[in-house]
Amino acid sequence: MLTPCAPPAPSTDVRRLRFGGPVAAFAALGLFWGGWAVLVPTVQLAVGASKGALGLALLGVAAGSVPAMLAFGRMIDRGLSRPLPLSLAALAGCGVLPGLAGSVWSLGLSLVAVGACSGLVDVAMNTEVAALEAETGRRRMQFAHGVYSLGVIAGAVLCGLLRQAGAGRVEILAVIGGVILAAALVNARREARHTVTTGATRFRLRPALVVLGIAAAASFMVESGIENWSALFLQRELGAGAAASAAGPAAYATAMAAGRLLGQQVTGRISDAALLGGGAMLSAAGLVAAGVSQSVPVAVVAFFVGGAGVSVVAPILFGAAGRAGPEAERAGAVATLTTVGYAGFLFGPPLVGGIAQAVGLRASFAVLAGVALLLGAATPRLALGQARAAAGSR
Repeated sequence: MLTPCAPPAPSTDVRRLRFGGPVAAFAALGLFWGGWAVLVPTVQLAVGASKGALGLALLGVAAGSVPAMLAFGRMIDRGLSRPLPLSLAALAGCGVLPGLAGSVWSLGLSLVAVGACSGLVDVAMNTEVAALEAETGRRRMQFAHGVYSLGVIAGAVLCGLLRQAGAGRVEILAVIGGVILAAALVNARREARHTVTTGATRFRLRPALVVLGIAAAASFMVESGIENWSALFLQRELGAGAAASAAGPAAYATAMAAGRLLGQQVTGRISDAALLGGGAMLSAAGLVAAGVSQSVPVAVVAFFVGGAGVSVVAPILFGAAGRAGPEAERAGAVATLTTVGYAGFLFGPPLVGGIAQAVGLRASFAVLAGVALLLGAATPRLALGQARAAAGSR
């Protein structure tokens, strides 16, 4: 009797093709949120929302994303076919809804839908990359998240150019939706890597996964603190003008992309634990430098250092979550990490604002530096899986 031969290992070209689809999804999602950040003031004026009402409407993103992510992760683990192109197509359709809103209530409801679709894409694309990492033994999460950061920058620039050309909010979101739909078509032509053929198991919330989620929440708290408060710090504490104060968020966004792309280059040379711990400590140093800075250039460089350090943390944690259990629970693990971690995005800005109100913005950045230090100190206790990426991961 002939023994069946094992299927040949996928070639490098095939692996790149499989990776290209999720990378397109990361870029498309970043493009949407980068463009949306620029459109928020325009949308606020269009619906006649006060600052408080706009804040409540923006909570719709979290209200939609949290339950959607948890449910979608379970659906993927149960064998949902082609979750990434489906979720991208849904985001392409729902992404234009905030541009059509005519009231605060309709804006809030549209953002619930956008948050849900964005959460679906988030879980699906991270699960795809985690599955490819498990299959090939090569780490790719840093690069994928770096592409997302580049997408955010590109989305902001594209939106600014379209607004300068006279395009309205609906037209801009429609253009971005077209790009997202193109990413969906790219992924529809490729085979999904996360497939379950033996039946879904009951998802278990493992303590190690909860710890990873808390670590992600800490890193997202630092990210959101720099992103949301750096411009205000430059303006109020250092007297920067409107144009100069924008250098803070710009430096942060650039650092996030550069840090992750550089992180991909050193992956395989140093361990995940060393990269995560070193990044957290570097971020803490940058935040301390920002808090004590007395000039705009020094503060901008400090925000760049803080962003570069924390940039590598989330990709490492997403990859670790994908390796934390059996394949049949991978999407649920990624969804849980995302849901717990995104609490940092929700609580980070209010925490910084509350501390700033009480004792000043400089103290707020000192607190964020403390969070980064705790994250670095806790690194040895995190279940990061394989200590060193497989050879050839670069």
